[in-house]
Amino acid sequence: MSGAPAKKRVLQTTVAAAAAGVVVFAPLAPAPSLAQAGAPVEIRIGANAGFTRIEFAGVVGARARVRRDGRTVVVRIGTTAAPDVSRLRVDPPKGLEKIETRAAQGATELVLILAEGAGATSGSADGAVWLNLYAPAKDGDGLRRSPVPIGGAVPVAAEVKGQQTVMRFAWNGPVGAAVFRRGEAVWAVFDHAARMQMKGEGLNGARWAAGPDFTAVRIPVEPGQAVAARAEGSTWVVTIGGTAPAPSGVDIERDDAVKASLTARMAGATRTVWLTDPMIGDRFAAVTALAPGKGLKTGRRTVDAGFLPTAHGLAVETPTDDLSVTADGDLVTVTRPRGLTLSSPTAGLERAAEGADAPRAASRPALIPADWSADAGEGGFIARHRALQDAAERESGRAVEDPRAPIEARLAYARFLVGHGLGFEAVGVLNALIKQTPAMQGVAEVRGLRGAARASIGRFNEAEADFSSGALAGDPSTKVWQGYIAAQQGDWTNARRLFAAGAGVVDGFAPEWRARFGAAHAMAAVETGDADAARELLAYVFSQPNVSAPGQLTARLVQARLFELDEKPDRALAVYKAVARAPLDGVATPARLGVIKLEMAKGTLKADAAAAQLEALKWRWRGDATELAVIRTLGELYLSQGRYREALTTLKTAGPKIVTLPGGDRLQADLDNAFRALFLEGAADGLQPVQALALFFDFRELTPVGADGDEMVRRLARRLIDVDLLDQAAELLKYQAENRLDGVAKAQVSTNLAAVYLMNRQPEEALQALWSSRTTLLPTAMNIERRALEARALMELGRYDHALEVLGKDASPAARDVRADILWKQQQWGAAAALYEQRLGDRWKETAAPLSEVEETRLIRAGAGYSLARDAGALSRLSKNYAAFAEGARSPGAIRVALAGLDGGDSGRPQDFAALSAGADAYAGWIAQTKAEFRAKTGAGQ
Repeated sequence: MSGAPAKKRVLQTTVAAAAAGVVVFAPLAPAPSLAQAGAPVEIRIGANAGFTRIEFAGVVGARARVRRDGRTVVVRIGTTAAPDVSRLRVDPPKGLEKIETRAAQGATELVLILAEGAGATSGSADGAVWLNLYAPAKDGDGLRRSPVPIGGAVPVAAEVKGQQTVMRFAWNGPVGAAVFRRGEAVWAVFDHAARMQMKGEGLNGARWAAGPDFTAVRIPVEPGQAVAARAEGSTWVVTIGGTAPAPSGVDIERDDAVKASLTARMAGATRTVWLTDPMIGDRFAAVTALAPGKGLKTGRRTVDAGFLPTAHGLAVETPTDDLSVTADGDLVTVTRPRGLTLSSPTAGLERAAEGADAPRAASRPALIPADWSADAGEGGFIARHRALQDAAERESGRAVEDPRAPIEARLAYARFLVGHGLGFEAVGVLNALIKQTPAMQGVAEVRGLRGAARASIGRFNEAEADFSSGALAGDPSTKVWQGYIAAQQGDWTNARRLFAAGAGVVDGFAPEWRARFGAAHAMAAVETGDADAARELLAYVFSQPNVSAPGQLTARLVQARLFELDEKPDRALAVYKAVARAPLDGVATPARLGVIKLEMAKGTLKADAAAAQLEALKWRWRGDATELAVIRTLGELYLSQGRYREALTTLKTAGPKIVTLPGGDRLQADLDNAFRALFLEGAADGLQPVQALALFFDFRELTPVGADGDEMVRRLARRLIDVDLLDQAAELLKYQAENRLDGVAKAQVSTNLAAVYLMNRQPEEALQALWSSRTTLLPTAMNIERRALEARALMELGRYDHALEVLGKDASPAARDVRADILWKQQQWGAAAALYEQRLGDRWKETAAPLSEVEETRLIRAGAGYSLARDAGALSRLSKNYAAFAEGARSPGAIRVALAGLDGGDSGRPQDFAALSAGADAYAGWIAQTKAEFRAKTGAGQ
């Protein structure tokens, strides 16, 4: 834990501890991590005088799970690769006795054994799972890790002061509490289990009970006595009698976002404890909270739940058996499986605005009737707007003092704004209404009005959230709006389904909206191939009176698409051109796209000019299905021209809003297919290797995981290796192995990487690549290849004996090649020569074909080795078999010298054999052979 993030976490911990009344320790001192930042599992350690924090971060570490059983704490990490815990073993923190690592199915478990008396807490914050370890408390150190005193008993001292009885619950640390009066008793409920050791006056009749994780104390009291609760450090003080301060800090609100619920905002809520009253026999819930004191001044009651006044915490009564009371952070949610039974928030409110000619509520919550836009009266729009606005402002002012003030004037003003197409203003009015009266969030008309206003101004995601609320479920007017949103986002099939579900109420909308919905429905019919339905819907649109210019142009745009469907391109082009001249980008942009496509199809617009026009069009209208269509068209055009970088950039740089649209997955499919065509199907083979590499690295996140991705990388690496760009090939393979693959696939790419490192004279890196990708159950052929590469790397480092141990009894051709080179470097000439001759096999019988470069190297080294070993017989045999290959060889002189024999005159001198050893470079031959194997693996020609 270091740097700014660590400071932020320590600050958050310190503030939370101070709020709970805890003595704050010194900031955590950072300690070295057990893994590099960014690793799948990153273990960080920090310590101060009070405790040691261990954090599990990283991609995998942040999803760790912690469980405790007595002194054993088990941290389950979702990876089979065990993290490095050597630091915890070598220098265990206080309170940790030992740590072990054990394998689990698909995971690794860290088992921490705590010291006797040590404590541990866990949680998650800031993208990491944390574990706090507390050392066993020492006598006189003043720090107790558990809130329960040693021995398990909490001292409770009671004292009578005049008309008051004061009880002190002396816990050993901060605990959550709930203190309230119920019937003829005061209840004090704590969120830890302990025994109550009660002494003093005023405790007559007091009883306590402990559960698995709570303790409840019931104290009988006289009627009318006040109750107060406060915390003094870790001691809770409960006062009965006298005058108690008015509690505050608990706010209860209605929440209808998913199902009818009540939400209590109470800072520091810790636990819900269900209790049974021994005097009545009914069941109720107490919700405990940490200090400072906070309570509910006035009780509330609904059909399903009742909230008692509390001095601290929360108490909930219920006549039902399925009430759920959930404490989550600072929120306590009270609900039932099908929601609470709550009255309508608008019940009993006034039904008319103050003297204004106010628009009345529609018959459906999301309808926009024609009369909302009627400007009756002498002043017309301005006068009516001013009257409605003034009434709404006066009503809003009253709501500041009284949250239950009427809402009708504000709703009437919102209807007027929605009816006149003033969507932004309507959203503002409705948001202010909900902020002043949160219960309006669950009113169907409020959600319907705001959804309609948001949809009319293009805020489709926000509108969909309103229309998806439980208050509007199943309403046909909502289905119409949802169909319109789906059409704007290009989800044509869903749009038709939703329009059909709301068809019965479309005529209830104003003519303007009937035309818009009809045009959107017609476009959905065109895109799904239903020309007959599209014609009927267009006829419906054209029959609407007083439709605005945008509505008419939208219908003409659909008409052009219908002409395309009917194979009438000339008529479609004429309509497109007419609509494209309109000063309305929302309809002019798709019309211009239609013009470009048709002119390209006719051959009157060249590809370069079309690309330039599409580039400009891409920035003209953004955020919906039109932009998606422009980007896909431009990407396909660039690909057809061989402008691969421009194509990938265009497809990749679509805004985040676009890729979430219903058709956004097709954009990602286009991108994946283009990348696959380039690097798997050979489209990039015409590029220079460096150009292909740059293109691959700029878009390498598109590399598919698995066999196809492996094949892409190998093909590109082979091209780089062919032109000796070994550093670039290694970087490519290394990224693939470290970031994209696992298991056998990673081992295969790492094997290729090791070969490239060896070709580039980097044996240390080759060993690292092999060792970091070790795994079980690899194919036999891959194991043989990896063993040979590891031995060759060790040989290059001069570790000959280790290399021979790695090879063991492996008799594969690759192993024999490495073994021969090792023996040659060890100057075991005879043994090396024998292996080189074995690798030639019966090649001497095929005299018609000249020797390859690798075969020439083996022959020269075999001859020189036999000569240096003074093995005349073997040299004679070799000369007899291969002397004829000297003619036509790459190095005829070297072959003659190597086969000249021990008595061959000047050609057999030791210095000549030394020259042959330097000239017959087995490493160069191995490189040539490895390159040929790369070509064969990738299917490339020789």
